[in-house]
Amino acid sequence: MSEPGNAVNRLAGELARIAGAPVELERPSKSEHGDYATNVAMRLAPQRGRSPRELAEELAGQVVELPAVERAEVAGPGFLNLWLTDAWFGEALAEIAAAGGGYGSGSAETPQQVQVEMVSANPTGPITVASARNGAYGDAVARLLEFAGNTVEREYYYNDAGAQMERFRASVEARRRGEEPPEDGYHGEYVEELAQLEGDPVTPMLERIEATLERFRIHFDSWALQSALQERLAEVLPLLPTYEKDGALFVRSTEYEDEKDRVLVRSPERGGLPTYEAADVVYLRDKLERGFDRVIYVLGADHQGVRGWYEVIARMLGYDPGRVEVLLYQLVHLSRGGARSKMSKRRGDVVFLDELLDEVGVDAARWYLISRDHDQTIEIDVDLAAEKSQKNPVYYVQYAHARIAGILRNAEGAAESPEPRGPLAREEKELVKRLAEFPALVADATERRAPHAIPTYAIRVADDFHRFYHEHRVVGGGESEAFRLTLSRATQAVVARSLDLIGVEAPARM
Repeated sequence: MSEPGNAVNRLAGELARIAGAPVELERPSKSEHGDYATNVAMRLAPQRGRSPRELAEELAGQVVELPAVERAEVAGPGFLNLWLTDAWFGEALAEIAAAGGGYGSGSAETPQQVQVEMVSANPTGPITVASARNGAYGDAVARLLEFAGNTVEREYYYNDAGAQMERFRASVEARRRGEEPPEDGYHGEYVEELAQLEGDPVTPMLERIEATLERFRIHFDSWALQSALQERLAEVLPLLPTYEKDGALFVRSTEYEDEKDRVLVRSPERGGLPTYEAADVVYLRDKLERGFDRVIYVLGADHQGVRGWYEVIARMLGYDPGRVEVLLYQLVHLSRGGARSKMSKRRGDVVFLDELLDEVGVDAARWYLISRDHDQTIEIDVDLAAEKSQKNPVYYVQYAHARIAGILRNAEGAAESPEPRGPLAREEKELVKRLAEFPALVADATERRAPHAIPTYAIRVADDFHRFYHEHRVVGGGESEAFRLTLSRATQAVVARSLDLIGVEAPARM
């Protein structure tokens, strides 16, 4: 993916032309060290036979000739620190304001047709919080990919046949007869509820799953059935290098970098039915034949062992394995008062998503399920997530958006302009620089499939805005009012987009 051009990139490009090498700009940890800094002199010095400080001093004398640079100083072993003109901040803000909600979009060099398959929990019960992390993470990745310019389809694959489904149906049938479900069956109030309905319980269970996910702001474009895919196994088997052993049908997957040959059809003694691996083969072929440039599987960490299996399938079928991507996520735990909590009233060993949503709301649930790296286990403090105060990070960020909305309502009809009318204050510059980070940050989050970077960034934007607002009057700010209104509106757009990318609403009032 390419990083969308913005004021920071253009400045880096101008510096690169002077240095004769690529330049990366970073924000110093302290504003007194400049607006931006680069280590380009330290990187170039060895190959040019110069000392880093000497080269940095030379570059400093050249870069101050740029319209954007007010002054440049050399620090430490050869860092080049830059202070930028108010005019540069005005131009950067004008760009952000003009783009509005589209600021930072379009980072995909070549837009693709992408399918994200997520959740895909067996319809043997309501969606759990564990599966909700799958959905929240997968949907945020899909939103990032769409924002980058790709076309994305969300799909849910469910197993409607096999031993688990038979135990589920048997459990409901037992309840219909007034009996206890089998010991290895399914228990809980929802089984009793399904027993009151006629027909196959899978259908109403799927309807409930879909309704829960819609409530959770995940809309699926398509649903795939394992039973339907298994019926197409016969047309796929001739395409594979198979052999029989002990009555079972194997595929020579080790010839395609697999760790072992896989069973596709069990022996008659073991039921003679296709395996999950066989369904995987048919399903992946179906995905790629539908024309997706990239197919993404979102799976729990317990699927680590089969992570490479999908690439093996692609190789066996003659597809580019680079079109297949597997994203794994870790477990979710809930806590109350610092202690692990089992919140479910229906089953003691699981927490359903609907219960969490009833407790903390959709916004908090989405935020907390995405706010940590998917490679890390999440511990959600339910008490904090339910709290309507600025100690709750999602509420804190939403409050910044609502506060700006209130400012803009009060200023309705007032002139706005990104052009500074007087010397800019430190808080104004810091906020512009924070907003200017968004294109690079969102492009990187998309590339790394790391949506957890978005809520972290949103908190920093809210921090910077609250500091700016505390120190400076916006409405009634004299000659600075027009600039500060534009800065506030640009901040509102970036906060709203950040929240939308993780499926959280941006309220105008709180």
